[in-house]
Amino acid sequence: MAEQKVRWGILATGGIAAAFTADLVDLPDAEVVAVASRRQESADAFAERFGIPRAYGDWTSLAEDGDIDVVYVATPHSAHREAAGLCLEAGRHVLCEKAFTLNAREAAELVALAKARGSFLMEAMWMYCNPLVRRLKALVDDGAIGEVRHVQADFGLAGPFPPSHRLRDPAQGGGALLDLGVYPVSFAQLLLGEPSDVTARATLSAEGVDLQTGALLSWDGGALASLHCSIVGGTATAASITGSAGRIDVPGGFFFPERFVLHRDGRDPEEFTADPADGPRNTLRHEAAEVMRALRAGESESPLVPLEGTLAVMRTLDAIRDRVGVRYPGEETAGGTTAGEAPELTPA
Repeated sequence: MAEQKVRWGILATGGIAAAFTADLVDLPDAEVVAVASRRQESADAFAERFGIPRAYGDWTSLAEDGDIDVVYVATPHSAHREAAGLCLEAGRHVLCEKAFTLNAREAAELVALAKARGSFLMEAMWMYCNPLVRRLKALVDDGAIGEVRHVQADFGLAGPFPPSHRLRDPAQGGGALLDLGVYPVSFAQLLLGEPSDVTARATLSAEGVDLQTGALLSWDGGALASLHCSIVGGTATAASITGSAGRIDVPGGFFFPERFVLHRDGRDPEEFTADPADGPRNTLRHEAAEVMRALRAGESESPLVPLEGTLAVMRTLDAIRDRVGVRYPGEETAGGTTAGEAPELTPA
């Protein structure tokens, strides 16, 4: 028997919203029933492009549409707290793009709101739902390379981005860290959990956002992670996990890998490749499928992208911004804490 379709609303009409919707409409158990933008013309054009029956020129109408089961929030992260909060308040389930919010305080507010409303909430960290990344994590968890000692990951774009671009705009949460650095941080924490200490350095723009950031995370057990993100230089987007008994190399595109290589001491290297049946490397369908699975199971969060993990990543991003001196409008410090008080990190 076919599964009952899950009805989706799309909030925002930019590039990531289009990419997600294109993958969503190909899933037989998904139905996109409405889209919203702050401009009616944008909503109308998006609806026509994807054959969506209802188009709203404001977010509230989408949030209050009772025919919607779950809303995908695809605004810039500076608007995630407002947009996702509006939908949760109205009783909708929410899949919210990353970075989840501007800071850990806003993230905690959304999580508390979802729990108070009994609504499902998940960060759209598609990397965590990727089948090959899940296979990599399972190998690490099973001890294939022994105890993890070091994680390296980078994500950089060559640019250049003009000062008018959203990546250079503090009001939109600009900079390399929240757009790109969230991937290396999330990758390291997928394998090691929340770090006990954070050191970071950055090159800042005239507007006060980070053009590139390097971070060294450490854990009480002795593990380290060396992470880099940039909007002024294209990087290999490679990752490597070194353990006490081996190493895993992800040669490129670590957050949507085509392959990775397992090196175990005393054994020939083993290559693991993506299954063509899982779709193209850049598909977003796996995170959509996970949302729908969780909703049908009556779960309030996904075990693949748990809310505490999302909060932990946001605390680390806050700590990095605190170390490098990036503040967004309305923040007293990077995480919204009082001046001179560093964001707290929960020991791993």
